[in-house]
Amino acid sequence: MSDQSNQTRETTYGVVIVGAGMAGVQTAVALREQGWTAPVTLLGAEPHQPYDRPPLSKAVLLGKAEDSAFEIDFEALRIDLRLGVAVTGLRAGDREVDTEAGPVPYDVLVVATGAEPVTLPGSAGVPGVHLLRTLDDAARLKPVLAEQHDIVVVGAGWIGAEFATAAREAGCAVTVVEAADRPLAGALPAEVAAPMAAWYEQIGVRLLTGSRVEKIEPAEPARPGEPRAAGGPGAVLLADGTRLPAGAVVVGIGARPATAWLAGSGVELGPDGSVTTDARLATSVPGVFAVGDCASFPSARYGERLLVHHWDNALQGPRTLAANVLAGPGGDGPVYDPVPYFWSEQFGRFVQYAGHHSDSDTLVWRGDPAEDAWAVVWLRGDVPAAVLSVGRPRDLAQGRKLIEAGTRLDPAKVADPAVALKSAAV
Repeated sequence: MSDQSNQTRETTYGVVIVGAGMAGVQTAVALREQGWTAPVTLLGAEPHQPYDRPPLSKAVLLGKAEDSAFEIDFEALRIDLRLGVAVTGLRAGDREVDTEAGPVPYDVLVVATGAEPVTLPGSAGVPGVHLLRTLDDAARLKPVLAEQHDIVVVGAGWIGAEFATAAREAGCAVTVVEAADRPLAGALPAEVAAPMAAWYEQIGVRLLTGSRVEKIEPAEPARPGEPRAAGGPGAVLLADGTRLPAGAVVVGIGARPATAWLAGSGVELGPDGSVTTDARLATSVPGVFAVGDCASFPSARYGERLLVHHWDNALQGPRTLAANVLAGPGGDGPVYDPVPYFWSEQFGRFVQYAGHHSDSDTLVWRGDPAEDAWAVVWLRGDVPAAVLSVGRPRDLAQGRKLIEAGTRLDPAKVADPAVALKSAAV
């Protein structure tokens, strides 16, 4: 670790963090916890106090909580929190970021701008078409659920499933449209995702797979003497001609790194738009780091670069990043190579996943997917690469530790759901 007294004396602007989501907030907190004494400036594009996103598709959406603001005293931590400040560009040579309020100079810059939802082509400006990414999105959707509109959800991924669950709980009629032949096609293999399709029907959600949206039809104007339409779309027209009446449309077809503002900055971006960091979360530009949903990192554990759009990555990465900021240029700070983890609450089930699997890994079932509780373990040789748990939290907890340790397992014991996963160690 470099001498903090020298660091403080030489630093004028300190660390500027762009993005006040989980990754940005946790970076600011980690810097203070680890002993950084120079200035910390946190820039957030939204006007709201920084908040946690997972409750948006659950408690906040259903009106069980007003917001999900982090319980952090930024003033006490001497964090200069600037809200409603959108960053428009980076001039690395001048060590400044451009914002709508003027340039902000930095000594160390942290890019933590997260991801932005992918929009449905042709849906821009159509009333009643919603995304679910921000607190404002959730606020716009709350009355839709309260009025029990017929809702069409485009996309059967994690967000689509969670929203469909909340909408049914609110009493809405829900149809989910998915272009692939199964839910979670981009995340899980067919044999694992297929049983999950039955979950939709069990709570009364209509699931249409292999269906593409052709266009969204606006509601017809009210006839003279009739009340005006509520302002939502009229219907979703599918490519096969199917017409789905809709009082509201919620789009959940994925997210991409929010990095367009870095164009021309010299910060290297990958084909997926992510900031490509090294193992210590430093970018291609000296003095610039990146963390969270916007950044990909090389994983020695998995032998490939990972882009992880999940809450735990935004929580864990900042600790490593902060340590490397304190280590200083050329310092021997820690390497970031986690076992990725995420969870999802959907259809009355708690789904957890740890690790990272590939098509070449061997898939081993633990239990019957027709039952309420089961798990899947992916083995790379005889070492676990990933574990998926549905209602078997002990499998997840033990499997995550086995992945971290690189423990060899007996596949026959792994396949026996009566055997504790840790007892399958060779």
